[in-house]
Parts: sequence; structure tokens; C-alpha cells
Amino acid sequence: MPIQNLQPVDDLRNWLDDTTRQAPVLIDVREPWETEICKIRDSISIPMNTIEDRYALLNPDVETVVICHHGARSMQVALFLERSGFKKLHNLAGGVDAWARQIDPAMSVY
Repeated sequence: MPIQNLQPVDDLRNWLDDTTRQAPVLIDVREPWETEICKIRDSISIPMNTIEDRYALLNPDVETVVICHHGARSMQVALFLERSGFKKLHNLAGGVDAWARQIDPAMSVY
């Protein structure tokens, strides 16, 4: 299955709210200073520059959503994971910025 873009961010909110569906693994590839400002609940921080060393810790057979600030870095990481055998990948188009502006207005933006 090719990488799916979750757009708008409502797609991810609806998925996370749907108790009949298994929640995806949320991988946040931003830098630590960025995740200190804001992050989506239950996301796992794996900065983009460490993904090659840490992706083997992830399960390639589960639904995985890759997240960054606006969606560009997360797409690069998703493409890498796809080449590495991951099949159920989603990129959060708009990233945490769109999440903060459209889903969680209490979340800080930068």
C-alpha cells in the first residue's frame, strides 16, 4: 500500500477518536526542541536524523503515522520507512501546525 496522506488533520482526529479501530503508532520526527513546544498526545519522538538508527525498533506491520511541523520531513521519513519494508504508512499533511490550528487551539504553535 502506498503512503497515505491524512488530510485534513480531521482524518487523524477521527481515527484516534474511533474506539472500534486500533490506534496508529504516531512517530514525530521533529527535533527535541520542537517537541518541547508542542506535540500530539501519545506520539513517539524519533528525530529525523536518528531514524536510520532507530527504525528497527518499530513494527513494520502496524499502522504508522509520521508527523513533523508541516508534513515535508515526515514524508521523507515515510518514504525511507516504505523502502525499509513498512507497508501501513501515513503522512500527517500539515503536521502539528495544522493540528494545533484546526484540532487543538490550546496547543502552542511556532
